[in-house]
Amino acid sequence: MLLRHTTASEIERKALTINPAKTCQPVGAMYAALGIHGCLPHSHGSQGCCSYHRSALTRHFKEPVMASTSSFSEGSSVFGGSSNLVSAIETIFTIYDPDVIAVHTTCLSETIGDDLTQIVSKASEDGKIPEGKRVIYCNTPSYIGTHITGYSNQLASFVRFFSTATPKKKNVVNLVAGWMEPSDMREIKRLASVLETRTIMFPDMSGVLDSPLTGKYKMYPDGGTTIPDMIATGDSKFSIGLGAYCTEDTCVKLESKCKVKFEVIEIPIGLKATDRFITSLSRHANVPVPDSITEERGRLIDFITDNSKYFWRKRVALYGDPDTLIPMVEFLLTLDMKPVYIVTGTAGKHFDEEMQRMLKEKAPEARFKSGERADMFLLHQWIKQEPVDLLMGNTYGKYISRDENLPFVRIGFPVMDRPGNNIFPNVGYIGGMNLANKILESLLNHYDRTCKEEKMELQM
Repeated sequence: MLLRHTTASEIERKALTINPAKTCQPVGAMYAALGIHGCLPHSHGSQGCCSYHRSALTRHFKEPVMASTSSFSEGSSVFGGSSNLVSAIETIFTIYDPDVIAVHTTCLSETIGDDLTQIVSKASEDGKIPEGKRVIYCNTPSYIGTHITGYSNQLASFVRFFSTATPKKKNVVNLVAGWMEPSDMREIKRLASVLETRTIMFPDMSGVLDSPLTGKYKMYPDGGTTIPDMIATGDSKFSIGLGAYCTEDTCVKLESKCKVKFEVIEIPIGLKATDRFITSLSRHANVPVPDSITEERGRLIDFITDNSKYFWRKRVALYGDPDTLIPMVEFLLTLDMKPVYIVTGTAGKHFDEEMQRMLKEKAPEARFKSGERADMFLLHQWIKQEPVDLLMGNTYGKYISRDENLPFVRIGFPVMDRPGNNIFPNVGYIGGMNLANKILESLLNHYDRTCKEEKMELQM
């Protein structure tokens, strides 16, 4: 009901965000930490913050997300949470026995000014960290940045605390994974396996947040990047970062620390982005592209060609994370659709530059915005001004979809109201077919539901 009061006229807002197209840093840090095998994420702040971050991830992945917290009281909120964290480290290793504790801060601990380096050093000096175990940490204040920033900061901490170089480089390519579904990471590893390349993916949530139901509980599932592999990333000959916002800082730090050269490309969503990924991996691993992958590419092209009349010039509004939106917009243009409204709550010049470059020829009328005021309220106002044929984004868009009677494709984080979104990949040529089919089904189902009686055909 509330969205029906949204007006088409825009009023300049300097300090107000309405229905943000983002969430906070610790959510991203917690998600990234789950991609290390035997790792327990730890939220250094209040119990309520940790509960929110866990529930956000649990509702999306439909899997129990394990994490611990420093459980700040009124006293620690005033005098600092050093003793809380030292006690927590001892308790966690004693009871839950992880290989790694990955500490991230919250707005409360950041406002107080807790020094994680000093606190963890004290815990080590006091013998709270058992031999062979590790405590890593990163700063993720909730009041700046987004979940993408937190994910990036956690990835950079992996390099800081794990990656180690020896005099000899190995013929291995690091795949630094941006924010993707576990199924996407699994598909990327499958493609690397088909190319017969030696790779280390980090972080790796496949087998962690999509683990099988066996009847036996495992607090630390079999998946995730192992600590030996994480250490070995410093000896790899090259790194490919998938998604600039999530991985570029990590790749830069790995090059600086261990002299591992890198290339940052888009997450391989759609035809062209997957082409670039396959080409990059083939070139840096010095292997040919097998016919089986070329055939997968051909099937995606065939699907697009067969259904081009349904995609043609359909106007699309979409929102979400910049590393997803950039290749997604490119894929929509490949389908001859028109992405006309695009917003992301994560600020950055790269997004704006890429939108400008891609849209100037095929959709010069398109409007896009990044940052705090790039919210779903603004997106709804644009849709009110000139309607679209399709809406794409996370679960929170369902209200706009209902209000404007729009077909809606769920993609991104979080998707809480539909199962399977984290099971079927959106990356690679197979993922491209999955995604194009979701778009097609949404458009045609909407047409069947709303067309005039005389237009209802057995086959459209």
